[in-house]
Amino acid sequence: MRPGRAPCTMAPMPRLPHPAPEDLRRDPLPLRGRTALVTGASRRGGIGYAVARRLAAYGASVHLHHHVPHDAERPWGADRPEDVAAGVREALGDPDARVSHGPADLSDPAAPAELIATAADALGGRLDILVANHALSGFDGTLDTIDTAKLDAHWAVDTRSVLLLVQAYARLRAALPPRTPGGRVMMMTSGQDIAGGMPGELAYALQKGALASVTRSLATALADLAVTVNTVNPGPVDTDYMEGEAYEEIAARFPAGRWGMPDDPARLIAWLATDEAEWVTGQVVDSEGGFRR
Repeated sequence: MRPGRAPCTMAPMPRLPHPAPEDLRRDPLPLRGRTALVTGASRRGGIGYAVARRLAAYGASVHLHHHVPHDAERPWGADRPEDVAAGVREALGDPDARVSHGPADLSDPAAPAELIATAADALGGRLDILVANHALSGFDGTLDTIDTAKLDAHWAVDTRSVLLLVQAYARLRAALPPRTPGGRVMMMTSGQDIAGGMPGELAYALQKGALASVTRSLATALADLAVTVNTVNPGPVDTDYMEGEAYEEIAARFPAGRWGMPDDPARLIAWLATDEAEWVTGQVVDSEGGFRR
């Protein structure tokens, strides 16, 4: 003790012991008993479907959100929700887990809270994991062509609905016993902050950038509920929206010589949902396979 300083009367913080050997061994079903809502799981070629299959394979029960009219208007076309659900059901790792699905137009301000309630009810009354994967797709415009209708449409779907989903999810978690484990929120961004940006999709880039920006604030807001919040940038992923020379040009920019596939970000998102990732929160994680811009 230094001269003139009073002795410290505070008890030292207890040091956590190293995990026991049995605790180091990975559970083959790390999400057994957990429940998850995956939005934007409308088609088997998409990231949402891959995420849902990973979560199901890890033991979780999963509710799939879809909005078929969105895909029906796009070049890739719509998928049958029943077929999407069947594919996820095939991946279930726990025979007691379940897969449910239902529609919601998340541009409706009332839809996010209704979807959270529907998912929780379908999965036994509790919701542990929220993966906000949905987005309004489409080349919305350059600075010269963007208009208020496109800005408002992307705000409503890509950002406002995500925040309202998180709000409803947080209210549901607040009703559980303090520090109930397993609370996870994952959002999706698109690399709009990386070199070059997205000058041809300004409305989309603006709203996805907002999600990246708010990640840390949401992580702080949900910390007392023992909920982690992270955002994933999956980089260019082959979800059946490009082909031909442009497809090959993009593939050549990856060191592996191929596009990212939906299961590439799905593996990261599924890991973030497990207890192994309980010390990771407030982060925007790039999962791009070394993509060279």
